[in-house]
Amino acid sequence: MELFDDLDPARAWLAAFVGGIVVTVAAAVAFPQRVADGFLWRYFWGPVDADAHGATCAVRSGGTTERLYSQSACRAADGIVAEPGYTIVSTVAYAVVLVFMLVGVLLLLRKLEIEMSPEFYFALFPFMLLGGALRVVEDVNATFLASGMDTFIPYPEVALIISPFIYFVMFGFTLAALVATVSLDRRGALERFEPALGAAGAVALLATFGVLAYASATREIIAFNPLFLALVVVGATVIAALFWAVSERYAPVINEGTGRMGILVVWGHSVDGIANVLSLDWGPELVGQSYGSKHVVNRATVRITEATYEFLGYGGLEETIGSAWPFLLLKVVAAVAVVWVFDEQIFDESPRYAYLLLIAILAVGLGPGTRDTLRATLGI
Repeated sequence: MELFDDLDPARAWLAAFVGGIVVTVAAAVAFPQRVADGFLWRYFWGPVDADAHGATCAVRSGGTTERLYSQSACRAADGIVAEPGYTIVSTVAYAVVLVFMLVGVLLLLRKLEIEMSPEFYFALFPFMLLGGALRVVEDVNATFLASGMDTFIPYPEVALIISPFIYFVMFGFTLAALVATVSLDRRGALERFEPALGAAGAVALLATFGVLAYASATREIIAFNPLFLALVVVGATVIAALFWAVSERYAPVINEGTGRMGILVVWGHSVDGIANVLSLDWGPELVGQSYGSKHVVNRATVRITEATYEFLGYGGLEETIGSAWPFLLLKVVAAVAVVWVFDEQIFDESPRYAYLLLIAILAVGLGPGTRDTLRATLGI
């Protein structure tokens, strides 16, 4: 018992992190076909490879990788097939890694003795948008590659802005900005570190937007559909405003813990929901292109809705009102529920954990929502 009492949680986390990497690498080397190809490549690197090359799938066989560009070729392929996007296995794995990394961040915040506040929460908002915007840079890259044009970023370096590696890139960049601004604050160079932290994220975000704007202005295959962008932003803003007005008047208890931070949670997840509905159901009408979902929950929601239409004998509703709209309802309801759960007691008992978890909840909605919105805005 004394051994565990004296154990430094931060060192234990670091040991677990290094140990996990060592065990994974050792297993991949010892069992290349089952672990390296059958698990790591199939669920993690393979989807990244296919995504980076704009392929329908990537096939691993005999130690070599082949990219295929049609569903029929992928179905007929002999080997381990990986498609861009997420699977149940990768989704669960990412969730576990996310929780583990959140614990690490929590321990770091304790070491740095950083005071959690709404200002800190809002300062991280540009970083959440940045993650999604960087993914769109990779989407532009893949579009250039598919058209035989020179890419912005070569392969495999482009993998750094593809899931799951972009999570580590964003984690490292955000952590570096946080440590730098906190250091300047404690040296007296800044009155508070939060504005400088937010500014660092905003500068990186504007630079990324500049790259996307340049691609749209100089390449004919990259379009610009401002109507889609406006519909998403205005729609999410209206939903968030209605949430705040109705909850403050009829159920103010919902916002007692989060205050105005809850507005951003609902707004971020509404962006994700609206972007999915518009792109999946109305992509051809709004941007001249059809889209498919890469997320497990979204795909399941669409399938269930279509099956419900058929069961009720209203198959025509799919063309009239679409089949992705329940995903928006699910996102909004889940966001409001989260805001309600984060009451004053949670923030009083463990403020660092509460703020960190709330940030993560916003990021998992706003990141994909930003990507989906910008992709459709650029017509890719």
